[in-house]
Amino acid sequence: MRALVVLAFAFSAGFAPVAPGADDAVTLNFVNADIEAVVKAVAEITGRNFLIDPRVKGSINIISARPVPKSLVYPTLLSALRLQGFAVVEGDGVVKIVPEADAKQQGGAVSVGPLSAGGDRLVTQVVTLKFESAAQLVNVLRPLITPNNTIAAFPGSNALVITDYADNLKRIDRIIASLDQAPGAEPILVPVRNASALDIVALLNRLLADSGAAGAADAQQRVMIMADARSNSILVRADNPGRLARVRQLIEQLDTPGRPGGNMFIVYLKNAEAGRVAQTLRAMLTGGDGGGLQSGGSTLSPQAPLMGNTGQAGAVPSPASTAPLASAPLAGATSFSANGATITADPASNALVIMAPEPVYNNLRAIIEKLDVRRAQVFIEALIVEVSADKAAEFGIQWQALSGYNSTQTRVIGGTNFTPRGPSGSGNNIIDVAVNPGLVGQGLALGVTKGTVVIPGLGTITNLAFLARALETQVGANILSTPTLLTLDNEEARIIVGQNIPIVTGSYATTGNSTTVTPFQTFERRDVGLVLRVKPQITEGGTIRLVLYQEVSRIEDVSIQAGVILSKRALESTVIVDDTQIIVLGGLIEDRLTDGSDKVPLFGDIPIAGALFRYDARRRQKTNLMIFIKPTVLRTSADGRDITSERYEYLRGEQERQTPPQRLFWDDQTQPTLPRQGVLPGTPGADPTPPLLGDRPPLLPGANPPPPARP
Repeated sequence: MRALVVLAFAFSAGFAPVAPGADDAVTLNFVNADIEAVVKAVAEITGRNFLIDPRVKGSINIISARPVPKSLVYPTLLSALRLQGFAVVEGDGVVKIVPEADAKQQGGAVSVGPLSAGGDRLVTQVVTLKFESAAQLVNVLRPLITPNNTIAAFPGSNALVITDYADNLKRIDRIIASLDQAPGAEPILVPVRNASALDIVALLNRLLADSGAAGAADAQQRVMIMADARSNSILVRADNPGRLARVRQLIEQLDTPGRPGGNMFIVYLKNAEAGRVAQTLRAMLTGGDGGGLQSGGSTLSPQAPLMGNTGQAGAVPSPASTAPLASAPLAGATSFSANGATITADPASNALVIMAPEPVYNNLRAIIEKLDVRRAQVFIEALIVEVSADKAAEFGIQWQALSGYNSTQTRVIGGTNFTPRGPSGSGNNIIDVAVNPGLVGQGLALGVTKGTVVIPGLGTITNLAFLARALETQVGANILSTPTLLTLDNEEARIIVGQNIPIVTGSYATTGNSTTVTPFQTFERRDVGLVLRVKPQITEGGTIRLVLYQEVSRIEDVSIQAGVILSKRALESTVIVDDTQIIVLGGLIEDRLTDGSDKVPLFGDIPIAGALFRYDARRRQKTNLMIFIKPTVLRTSADGRDITSERYEYLRGEQERQTPPQRLFWDDQTQPTLPRQGVLPGTPGADPTPPLLGDRPPLLPGANPPPPARP
């Protein structure tokens, strides 16, 4: 059937008429034709209904040298409109022609999955990704989308929502399909039948590290190897199939039966102690107790056992200085044989020498690998605060009449004699002052004297008739101790800050037949000061179980002939604390009031005037003691470096703050201070003062060097 085109449209638009061709073909010749006229012609040919936006203006050029099928007339119109900046939106039997910038908001077809439509139709497609991230893929595809159209990512379902022309969407679909691939090759499992998978992995890692394949920047050259001790297999993963096949071939070549008699192996430990691992293996193989393993009790003794307590009045070594370290390695090699295996621990090289069949060795090797792990450390900060106040006040008047003591006539003598704060001879009563005025006690003392008096047994003393004393004392103490400890998990640590004093426990003298007396004393030495002992244990949940013993002691009085008086405050507890949590372990709040009064009966109770016959003394003592603990788990070397750097810089700042000022006529003696971290003396930027150890700087493991200057 021939297509008929109304000639009126052709002549009115000023373009060549549409020549009839075959039954299903037409010849399109539109030269500088108005868009509305062309749309009317296409509507007549295709039978479609068009709705034109008022902003759609302009002319179109469409020239076909040969007749084209009717099915291509509409797509040709779409392409011509797109070149003019207009788009077509189909829906509800009406084709809307609008500016391209507004087309994406006018509705249109939505496609999920592969796109079937083509041409310059505006389509919205939803593409769900399987492997790649939709948010990251948006940045790759955005330059390929028409500027007036959109692309967005929905992270919830990892999908892309794209609005663009159908032909461009087909190209984007092919790009997405090529990018949305599984990441690299899947890992393969290589079973090991004769050798130990752990030993082969260690050997291959060294080989790959030397060749640069283990940490290569190019993912295609990178190879990852991991041992599964349970199944004695090796997991290998590589993006390059050639490297994957080569590593698998190496594993198969190394997995060969051992030579007859070649069943001796040496395992070097990285973290654990060879002696303790050997004891654990012995307990496992023999079913015993491990040959004297420590029980690992959960209590801490307040004081270490004392050494020998008898001897001349000389120094006895302190138990803290002579006791062996709890975590020291065994002095000699530990060896045992059980179940066809012989294991020897060499503490010098921290290694295990194992002689066993390969199947037994493989099982032992897997156990050793689990035991030889880096143990976490616990940094413990303690805060001990003691605030005390002591206030005392005394006021009293004492009388005596001794003028008639040496008279032969009958006279009356007497007086008041109060000793409120100490025995006779302490200088607080009137008799002590009369015998020796230089012994008068502290405070204000006023007296009235008249000559001297001779008293049998005392001699000549001052005739002191009146003594008034007044004293007020205020003593305050604010003691702050911040001991810190760093110890391994499940290892006991101890810190002592104080003195080691001797305490006499007995004395005697031997005379024999000679006249020379040989005195002999027995004593013990005791630590006095601050003692903190702690044993942390990190649980699987990350909490810390602390077994603590804390003691604060001091010398109170040394004037007593029987010995030394010590004051002691001790705390022993077991608690569970979260990492970096601050807890209070205990405290002491003591408030003591002592009110005493010595007086003459009846006269001392008289209002106002009774103070002449009374001696009052009052004292109040108040003590506050609190103990706080904060544990911090250090699992990596970086954690330890941070704490070390912080303490190092604090100490260095304190040294600089206490630098004495320069004097005009004095020689400038530079104070020795710690160097800056990571800077050796003598290098540019280092302090001019040499460190405390002479030419060698203090060795601080993990001191952070200053960052390099940016260009």
